[in-house]
Amino acid sequence: MSSPARLMPPVCLLAAAVAAFGACTFNPSPAGSGRNGGTGTAGTGTGSVFISGAAGTGNTGNGTTGAAGGGFMGGTANQVPIPADFKPADVGAWKVGNPISATGAPPTIDSPMMGCYRVLGVVRDFKGSNEGGHPDFETFSGSKQTTGLVDATLGQDRKPVYASKCEPATAAADKAACPYGPQTTSQMDYDKWYRTTDGTNMAYEIFFIFEPTGMGTTTFDSRNFFPIDGMGFGNGPNNHNFGFTTELHTKFFYHGGETFTFTGDDDLWVFVNHKLALDLGGLHPEVTGTINMDSMAGQLGLTKGTAYDLELFHAERHTSASHFRVDTNFVFVDCGTVIP
Repeated sequence: MSSPARLMPPVCLLAAAVAAFGACTFNPSPAGSGRNGGTGTAGTGTGSVFISGAAGTGNTGNGTTGAAGGGFMGGTANQVPIPADFKPADVGAWKVGNPISATGAPPTIDSPMMGCYRVLGVVRDFKGSNEGGHPDFETFSGSKQTTGLVDATLGQDRKPVYASKCEPATAAADKAACPYGPQTTSQMDYDKWYRTTDGTNMAYEIFFIFEPTGMGTTTFDSRNFFPIDGMGFGNGPNNHNFGFTTELHTKFFYHGGETFTFTGDDDLWVFVNHKLALDLGGLHPEVTGTINMDSMAGQLGLTKGTAYDLELFHAERHTSASHFRVDTNFVFVDCGTVIP
């Protein structure tokens, strides 16, 4: 397995983090009203996160007396720019990039100076079992999440460790663990969900842009999340390319008060500091889960003033709907790591 590409350009952080990670500016903005910011006159404070601007006040992070610099989460004119080659989502935007080889060198983000409101991940396309493809796709069903399908600690290769008891031959024997019946086939098959495997899946870069949505929160929301329509193994009879997984490896700065909320279907696991923090696994309609870093700090081993890995693993395994939403007030300090 190739070594992962660490993509860690310096970004503008909260004032407490600038000394540790270095200061920078991005796309200076003129004074004026912004999506989450207001107007104001120049002050003596320090700008906040990601976008430096001129005079103005905002929801979070501006200077003590007013306005020397807007921010991605506050200040003036702070709606993030959407490049022309990105596709707007309901909130934010996305772009599928180059194919990723199982044996080639991991890709690098094409413009690090864009800042870490834009995060690089991997999307892998699969054929469903109804097409003679992967037996975990278009096979099972459920009405709510099935927890415990993966281990509570991320593997040394930074992939989830299979722990499912909900296989076809065993699910009926453990109704408590498998309330909605079988969810997976085998470890061998599951291990291909997040590993680029010739003949089984086709992997591509995927870039997400998070937009500010108020009170220091940034969001990516696609109520019809079909990023690889017309690509990979092609669309199904419903005119969408169902059957794919999404993987993100990034870092955030734990300042205190951080939260991370996911809404969508199907499987979703989020690891923080290599520990399972959100378990929405299994086949299910849209569900929502939130990680409150302060309340889980002991469980996750978090100390304020430190950057930690956040690693997300998602799967869309059954037709009818695909919703993918993230709301967070994180300060991302890594623009994405690709692990083929």
